Amino acid sequence: VLHACVYIRLSSGGAHRVPTMPCAPTPAFLLLYGSQRGQAQALAEQISEQAAQHGVSAELSCLSKEEEYNLDRERGPVVFIVSTTGDGEPPDTALRFVRKIKNRSLTGDHFSHLRYALLALGDTNYANFCNCGKTIDRRLQELGAKHFYATGLADDGTGLEVVVDPWIEGLWEALKKTFTEMSVPDRKADGDIVHSTADGAAGTQGKTEVKMEDAALSLRLLKLGDADSPKAEPGAFVAQSGDANNTGPPPVASLVRSVPPLSVSPLSIPALPPSYVEVCLGDGPTDGERCCPLKEDFQEVPVCRAVRLTRDDAVKTAILVELDISCRLVLCHQGQNMPYQPGDAFNVWCPNRTSEVDSLLQRLGLQDQRNRLICLQLCKDTKKKGAKVPAHIPQKCTLLDLLTWCLEIRSIPKKAFVRAMVDCTQDSGERRRLQELCSQQGSAEYNSFVRDHSVGLLDLLLAFPSCTPPLSLLIEHLPALRPRPYSAASSSLQSPGRVQFVFSVVEFPACAVRPARTGLCTGWLADRVAPVLQSYGTPQVSADAGETSTWPKVYVSHRLGNTFHLPSDTTVPIVMVGPGTGVAPFIGFLQQREKEREQNCGSTFGETWLFFGCRHMDRDFLFSEELERFVENGTLNHLKVCSSRDQPEDSGSEPKPRYVQHLLSQHSRSVVHSLFRDHGCLYVCGTVPLMMLARWFSRDAKNMAKDVNDALVDMLGRELQLDKLESMKAVANLREERRYLQDVWS
Repeated sequence: VLHACVYIRLSSGGAHRVPTMPCAPTPAFLLLYGSQRGQAQALAEQISEQAAQHGVSAELSCLSKEEEYNLDRERGPVVFIVSTTGDGEPPDTALRFVRKIKNRSLTGDHFSHLRYALLALGDTNYANFCNCGKTIDRRLQELGAKHFYATGLADDGTGLEVVVDPWIEGLWEALKKTFTEMSVPDRKADGDIVHSTADGAAGTQGKTEVKMEDAALSLRLLKLGDADSPKAEPGAFVAQSGDANNTGPPPVASLVRSVPPLSVSPLSIPALPPSYVEVCLGDGPTDGERCCPLKEDFQEVPVCRAVRLTRDDAVKTAILVELDISCRLVLCHQGQNMPYQPGDAFNVWCPNRTSEVDSLLQRLGLQDQRNRLICLQLCKDTKKKGAKVPAHIPQKCTLLDLLTWCLEIRSIPKKAFVRAMVDCTQDSGERRRLQELCSQQGSAEYNSFVRDHSVGLLDLLLAFPSCTPPLSLLIEHLPALRPRPYSAASSSLQSPGRVQFVFSVVEFPACAVRPARTGLCTGWLADRVAPVLQSYGTPQVSADAGETSTWPKVYVSHRLGNTFHLPSDTTVPIVMVGPGTGVAPFIGFLQQREKEREQNCGSTFGETWLFFGCRHMDRDFLFSEELERFVENGTLNHLKVCSSRDQPEDSGSEPKPRYVQHLLSQHSRSVVHSLFRDHGCLYVCGTVPLMMLARWFSRDAKNMAKDVNDALVDMLGRELQLDKLESMKAVANLREERRYLQDVWS
């Protein structure tokens, strides 16, 4: 096991390198990534940087840069790192590659020369977990390629590092074995796989009859307790925690305190990420010099209406916002102006909270420098391959703008960031604790005290007061502040020049390591619209056009490439499933269908179903009056509603469905007929804050999309007499035909 190659021993001055023969060429492998938000790219860069420590080199390239690699002629090992986005779609940088290998004209031995390994990133909160990685893996196998290492399926729902860390650690042994095999003339590749065991070490070898699905599953189901197994390395330095000799009641572990066995265990610490950015502060900008950090495709638009959709005693606060886009936001397609479509999404770009930015500046000792320009350049001696100045930081940007508009200061620091913070910490006890949190042995505590509590950079700095990271470290490790997408809850046919969307205010309860707070964007939006917010139950009236100067304003852009749209054929039945604020795009669908029916009185329209779920019928049944109107005028044929928290009126009566998947099952025959006999479309929309932050809320919507998918599989089995595998294939065909669509954002 090559632990010393991946991790720095605390007793050594640097990473141990695998010795190579003098003058011998360094074995090289091709490292390809497909990334949407930079996560897969960052992992690929991490592997590339670690490669030299193991006596190999990585030729790093993005899957989209086809001119830099040629798999048809590749004779060395290939490593893929790919993420999944949207409704199981490939990231933008992998789209062309996936389409290329899906070409059915390729023969079954097209890639018979290829030896590869693949790490897929996904989230089990979504139905199509790691779908892009699985698609590439399956297709490469169909084309004759062979694994040299087990596929890893990393789950962001439980923590990517649970699978990623041991997968990367075992990769080096697998590469070493593969290079040895490929260096032997005329040796036939037998497809042996080096398996990664639960504790992250390279395990035994198996023949091709060992199923890759089992190997991948064993990586995905890695338990936190296994990853935290404190196995000492020979010669590793053991640092003692100050709590180890305490008498009395045993201490309890926390973010800043460790207890045995971790506090007395030797630690495997990740290698220090190479620094690559130099920062200097210039004079403050003149009026003409300051660069607005607002991206070009975002425009400032006024809020002409805001309405509270839930009662004051509802568990969550839902707010409808209406924007005036008549003159400010021009949507273009092939050079022509066009209205948005129901189901389209709009990005809202919000700043970091002023109070948090001020606290961070004060904590870093930079409050007096807030209005100075920052100048960035690459370190001349950086060891980071392909280092670039971050593109999301504009030139002539002030320090205040940097922390307000450019960096996601609330993001959960990754282990690499925590590792870098170790070297910026003066107190020995604090250093030890940070080392534990970023170590292999401390994986469970990192998840428990950092990840699961959404601890951000400011929270860590307040918890570890002797840590004073330089500004360059924040720029290198904090991700770009990204816009938040919201689905349109309106139709431009019914409200020309206006667009509506709905959001629930996300609330994070206080915990031992940080105070209570609201979601970054939802909290900002709620504060922004507060002056014009109409209370629950009041008549919904838009402001007059002449009052625009006093309206609050937000920064918005149209999100392109969306496919969550009504079928072009109006005779096609549609089945809509949307609990909570997930009903928003379906309000736009029904407004559109209502207008189309008015304009085409003699036309035939397909049957419409809506399955809606809430907690309490009298507190958070969103759009109840509008939905009832749709039913009355025939726009909506079937409205099925359930509530998860209401008590049954009669204790002896049959229990009513609590969740939307139960409603679906109750009407399985009609739904299956609509989808398979009448070739209808199924739309599922879930509220991402509930699905992604379920640890703070009830389970009502945690796995809604997955539960709906499972319910559909069961319904097909019952109604069409199919076994489970056949039902799953039928559901997969619905997705392939774009008749089963999900609108979920992260």
